[in-house]
Amino acid sequence: MLDVDRLRDGAAVEVLLLDGFRVGEGPLREPHRHDYHELIWIRDGTGEHRIDDVRVAVEPATVTVIGRGQVHQFREARAVHGAVIRFADDALHGGDERIATGWLLAGPGGRRIAVPADGVAGVEALAAALHGETRRPADAYTPDLLRHHLSTLLLWLERWYDATRTERSDADDAAIQLHRRFARLLEEDFAAHHDARHYADALGVPAPALARALSRLTGRTTKELVLDRVMVEAARLLRHTDLTVGQIAHRVGFDDQLYFSRAFKRHSGRAPQAFRAAARGAEVHAPVRPVHSA
Repeated sequence: MLDVDRLRDGAAVEVLLLDGFRVGEGPLREPHRHDYHELIWIRDGTGEHRIDDVRVAVEPATVTVIGRGQVHQFREARAVHGAVIRFADDALHGGDERIATGWLLAGPGGRRIAVPADGVAGVEALAAALHGETRRPADAYTPDLLRHHLSTLLLWLERWYDATRTERSDADDAAIQLHRRFARLLEEDFAAHHDARHYADALGVPAPALARALSRLTGRTTKELVLDRVMVEAARLLRHTDLTVGQIAHRVGFDDQLYFSRAFKRHSGRAPQAFRAAARGAEVHAPVRPVHSA
């Protein structure tokens, strides 16, 4: 069984700053899964890590994207400076604005995105801002500030990723575009429609074709992706509002509170009230942990 790294109870975002980070001079940590998304910003330094058993070089001015559930191992790192940014799904959702960058975090192997010279200072500033927010006592502004910083960083990464694809074709181009359309529609309809057929019909594609494209990119079925989004919203409401469990169940499209509670527990491992208690009982500060746990 692979070890599973998790965010500390109650934390939506954790940031570790890398200052001369090294791997390879002693025993290597075994491959492990992440129960969160991770962005590894490399300002300078070299090395190698493996994501879903795919070799990914550590190179200056890059961000490596590791989606939740992917298997990661740092094999080697030499004089690495930068940051590791970890975040839960619900850190991205809330307020009146939503972004649909789920496709960027999905798929096997992870992605390494080159940061252009004029983008380096911005990434550095956002990493520092996120780190600062996770180190200060939480207040009413904290969730929105974390969300906006993360959203900006992910949108920049999407822009830079797309810029590298303008001169070439990719075997998964059609599937990626369909996934993006699905992600945008899901943001609009997840509370009202939990059935996979609705999304296939709205996108104008056969349900099996949608399922194949999403499964190839994410390893998950259409229904699983819809349920994931529903439960992300439920977790956000439990964490950040005083709505009752019944009110939250209604907000995310469940008529039966008991059925919602059972579904939430199956998905998250905790009943809604237990999840809320754990989230509110923990401080927002990122834990001080050895950098080698990345």
